[in-house]
Amino acid sequence: MESLLLAGLGVLELANLRAIRLTMGVTTAIFFLAAAAGLAFCAWSLRRVRRWARGPVVMAQLIQLGIAWNLRDGSTRALAVGLAIAAVVVIAGLLHPATTAVLEEDARMPD
Repeated sequence: MESLLLAGLGVLELANLRAIRLTMGVTTAIFFLAAAAGLAFCAWSLRRVRRWARGPVVMAQLIQLGIAWNLRDGSTRALAVGLAIAAVVVIAGLLHPATTAVLEEDARMPD
């Protein structure tokens, strides 16, 4: 879901390009689309029980918690709460003992 939202932000950024901020708009859109692709690839890899993918996903969630913290005041409070809840749920799921057990089984199995 997070990668779909990031991709949507990238598409929206491209749709709202203006000549006055063309460079910033294009680079921001590329960043969002690349982040979406990376997060989607990591999610797919976790689904295939690839242990290496947990680190990048946890890092993305920690960044998301930082963004939520910065958005906590004013009219963006609801967005901040949503981001924080999603990040905490994902981190809890990735660090849950059952998840760790499955990912550690992958480490014992040869490729």
